Order: sequence, then structure tokens, then C-alpha cells
Amino acid sequence: MAIAFIIGVFFSPLAALMIFFITYNEYSHHYPGGRIPLKHALESALFAFVVFLLISILLGLALPSIVNKQ
Repeated sequence: MAIAFIIGVFFSPLAALMIFFITYNEYSHHYPGGRIPLKHALESALFAFVVFLLISILLGLALPSIVNKQ
């Protein structure tokens, strides 16, 4: 559990950062200027952070019980 949480805490911000750059780059082509690309990029980055962190926590909880059964 602890190692999955540590991995999640390390890689979730990295995933969020990459999603932010990709989304901002794409939206800046469609919405020149203004705050709309920044808003959408921040929303996407926050969503990616939460999803990756939750997946790592759930995997950390589920994996030991699966491995111990075998």
C-alpha cells in the first residue's frame, strides 16, 4: 500500500503537468488569447491528478490481497 501511494504521489503531478501542457497547447490553437485555454488546461490537469492518484491508491489496496491469494 505504501509504495503504491508513494508512486502515485510522485507520478500524479507529473501526469497532471503533461496533461496541462498538451491541453493548453491544443486549446490555444482554438481559442486565441484570453483565459479559456488556461481554464480548460487547469481543469484537465486537476482531473488527471485526481484520477491517477485514486488509481494508484486503489491498486495499492487491491494488489496485496490478490498477490497473497496465490
